[in-house]
Parts: sequence; C-alpha cells; structure tokens
Amino acid sequence: MNQPPSTAAQVIISIIPIVGIVMGAVVVFFYLLWSHKRKMLLIQTGHYTRAEFDLPSFSLLAGLLLTSVGLALTIFLAIALGVNFGLLGGVIPFALGVGLLLYYTINRLDRKP
Repeated sequence: MNQPPSTAAQVIISIIPIVGIVMGAVVVFFYLLWSHKRKMLLIQTGHYTRAEFDLPSFSLLAGLLLTSVGLALTIFLAIALGVNFGLLGGVIPFALGVGLLLYYTINRLDRKP
C-alpha cells in the first residue's frame, strides 16, 4: 500500500530549502564583507586600481548563455506542457538573450571606423 510520508519526513523536507537559502545568504554576506574590507585596505595603502568592466564581452557571453538556455527551455516546455503560460519560463530568458546579442551587434557596428 502507498502510505503518506510521516510528519517528521515532511518537516525535514520543508526545512532543507530554507537551510540552503540561509547558508547561501551567509556565504554571500561574508564574501561582500571581506571584499569590502579588502578594498578599503587597498585604498588606504594606495594599491587599489579600479577593475575595468568590458560590457560588450559580458553582453555577448550573457546573451549566448541566455539564448541557449531559453531556447532549450522553450522547446522542452512546449513539448511537455504545450502552449500555455508555463512556456514563459523559456521565452523570457530567450528574449533577454536575443536582446543582449542585439545590443552586442549594434555596439560592434557603431564602433567600426
């Protein structure tokens, strides 16, 4: 016979995601704290140099990743669920990825001499 899980098992299963989220938040908090302290010490000693951020390369990488993940999710959800609101879980990252790739393309065309 199929018996429902015990109350203790249900409590443990419901606590696992909460503990994971709390632990992830603690890790992020300490990373940000120690990174801030490190930057402050570098500024005080005069060794700090600001890191350059390459927006076109970031938009290309993020666009490729989002487009491929979004396309895979869209195809899978369309096959599994059909056309409904659940399909937005794949269409939204796909659209964001295409937008970032368009930004990269337009930015690259503007910089050509």
